[in-house]
Amino acid sequence: MKLPSWISKEKVVLRDLHKIKSALREKSLHTVCEEAMCPNRGECFKKGTATFLLLGNICTRNCRFCSVPKGKPLPVDEKEPENIAKFVFENKIKYAVLTMVNRDDLPDGGAYHIKKTVEEIKKLNPSVKVEVLVGDFKGNLRDIDTVLEANIDVFNHNIEMVKRLFPKIRPKADYKTSLKILNYVFKNYSIPVKSGFMVGLGESKEEIIDLMKDLKANGVSILTIGQYLRPSMKNAEVKKYYTPEEFKEFEEIGLNLGFDFVFSSPFVRSSYMAEKVFEGLKK
Repeated sequence: MKLPSWISKEKVVLRDLHKIKSALREKSLHTVCEEAMCPNRGECFKKGTATFLLLGNICTRNCRFCSVPKGKPLPVDEKEPENIAKFVFENKIKYAVLTMVNRDDLPDGGAYHIKKTVEEIKKLNPSVKVEVLVGDFKGNLRDIDTVLEANIDVFNHNIEMVKRLFPKIRPKADYKTSLKILNYVFKNYSIPVKSGFMVGLGESKEEIIDLMKDLKANGVSILTIGQYLRPSMKNAEVKKYYTPEEFKEFEEIGLNLGFDFVFSSPFVRSSYMAEKVFEGLKK
């Protein structure tokens, strides 16, 4: 399917990216920006920001929309929490986003590792805001509690897509499990709950609205909506490119449903401009 005119980004100048990429490599750190081939990676690297990908760069799931490598992960890097904390401190990052590959091979899914990373960041600089974007931990709420024992500022878990598409696109995930996690955090912790999803995979407008209603009913206050862009020919194909006007309509629908903040645009990703979204929520 031919890309419409509004799906375009400023051409990346490699020298603008060299400094932050070199700093990441020095500490053997991964970013979801690169592993998931995010269309915003050039813009974010140029600004000196990145979303850290914890627990390696190999996922145990097989979601058809994602370009992160799948397979048997390497052992967990025990130095990663400290290295990320040092990177955040040295680069004067004020708002850090931590995401993860799914690690179904680990007893706690990597929950303690996430917690440890947050603690290391806050130890070096207590004023840093930290958002965690985590997987579903197979619905194990004890693992969610472990993550939330750390002093995080925003809890984020993406629903990713409408319910009907889960068996085909996300066969190892479960729609109801994701809603359960979001609801649990909303009811038991006094922090903003965030979630996001993509459009363009074959969903209907009615399904999108139903999804938004489900997220609102389960405690989500920050919502992100973006266009699915096919990372490679191996991934699920794009069924529709939504117009900027349609994204604006989704934003208005979300605000009318009662979300505190809705970030809806073709290039929006869950961690994209997360600091500005957080600041907007606090106004």
